[in-house]
Amino acid sequence: MKARVAVLSKRIAQSATVSDWGALKVGERIEVLKHAHVIAAGAVQEVSVSGNVVWLEPAGPGADEAAKQLFMKSDGVVLRRA
Repeated sequence: MKARVAVLSKRIAQSATVSDWGALKVGERIEVLKHAHVIAAGAVQEVSVSGNVVWLEPAGPGADEAAKQLFMKSDGVVLRRA
């Protein structure tokens, strides 16, 4: 039982929202949420020095690998690790 709780706790911690966008690493897999709905998912390509802007390489079926998406904290989006 103890091991199961540890695994579940780790899973919850991994899917927690990211409050400090500046702490994200290039290549890290994230999901972008707005109004509790996933609007984008992919790998972090770049994070601004201020930590208020993140560029995402989209992933998933039909994703255009050349397309980058830009998200700003001021737009009211939330990031979480995938």
